[in-house]
Amino acid sequence: MFAAITRHLRSFGPGLVLAAAGIGAGDIVTSSLAGIKFGSALIWAVVITVFLKYVLTEAVARWQVATGETLVYAWVSRLPKWVTIYFGCYLVLWTFLVGASLSSACGLAGTSLFGGSVGVWGAVHSALAAILVACNRYEQFQRVTKVLVAVMAASVLVCAIVSAPPLTEIVRGLVIPSIPMPGGPAAILSLLGGLGGSVTMACYGMWMRDAGWTGGDRLPTVRNDLALAYAFTGLFGIAIMVIAAGVHAKGAAGAQIAIELATRLESVGGPALRWIFLVGFWATVFTATLSVWHGVPKIYVELLRAWRRLPDSEASPHDRGIYLVSLAYLAGPPVIMLWFKQPVVLVVTFAIAGAFFVPFLAATLLYLNNRRDLMGEFATKRWGNITLVLCLVIFLVVCVREIFTTFGWA
Repeated sequence: MFAAITRHLRSFGPGLVLAAAGIGAGDIVTSSLAGIKFGSALIWAVVITVFLKYVLTEAVARWQVATGETLVYAWVSRLPKWVTIYFGCYLVLWTFLVGASLSSACGLAGTSLFGGSVGVWGAVHSALAAILVACNRYEQFQRVTKVLVAVMAASVLVCAIVSAPPLTEIVRGLVIPSIPMPGGPAAILSLLGGLGGSVTMACYGMWMRDAGWTGGDRLPTVRNDLALAYAFTGLFGIAIMVIAAGVHAKGAAGAQIAIELATRLESVGGPALRWIFLVGFWATVFTATLSVWHGVPKIYVELLRAWRRLPDSEASPHDRGIYLVSLAYLAGPPVIMLWFKQPVVLVVTFAIAGAFFVPFLAATLLYLNNRRDLMGEFATKRWGNITLVLCLVIFLVVCVREIFTTFGWA
């Protein structure tokens, strides 16, 4: 099974890193909660979610192959100055919050496997990820990512097969859209907001450039790569939902829900199944950490390059320094929050910040990808615009719902 998964992973390009970055503790939490509360009934919502994320990321990539510049560069060079200020401030805040969140998830995974302190294991994983990212070239980084993704995929697949509810329930949840009441709409919005990443979609252009994917003739390859990436993301989310539905896990919240799932799996398949799931959980959160640590500093480099109006393809002597400083900010200061048990203000701010990016992305893509003077034959067509508008409306609803829920207004 492991060999088969590894063989399929060889066909991935930068989409593999995108999938790894977009799948983390948040995906496990939202998919698990949906499975606990509604069984397999919301599998169809996972499919819709990854389709919408595919639409957005395809538009990001299409802009790049058509114009030769990343979307991040375009935000600075082709949009009003307030857009740059907004995104720059947002990125600094989001970086700190995602650094704390992923370090915490890695700490929990390390503690569940080896015991000890969440804070210590979080700091160790954060530092190790930073060292690996700083020392490895893209090709080496991609090879490491493929191995870890194969581990997480095999682990989750085994657990899903052993613990799955009846196949008829899974098929019904996939092909018959339903909205269970009460709580179904809120669960669907949580899946939309929590599955498949947010800012990491903007990183895809950086990984395309690292892989040497340039020019319009690359668009079919890019689309296939993204289709594989989001198919994998969707299957992972469905597998976690199936596991949660099959073992009837209850009584946990946040990333702790992964430990609850592992405990329930032990009662289904013995200690071995528990360890298989915990190893998969560790591989999931550490792979997400590696990928975010690798991609997000590239956004800082790109923002400053665009601010200096350097061509997108021209490297600056300062780029390496900017990258390492950004990496240190991502991997260092957020770890301090691990010893404060993630105070309420951090949780509240992270929940709100995470909801703001996707509507911003959809709105800017609607404007930029309809610039026929820049996009030419790659400009968004009618159905593409309809789906982008749909993305904008849906993720605005997700954003508003997150704000109201966080502050207790709903």
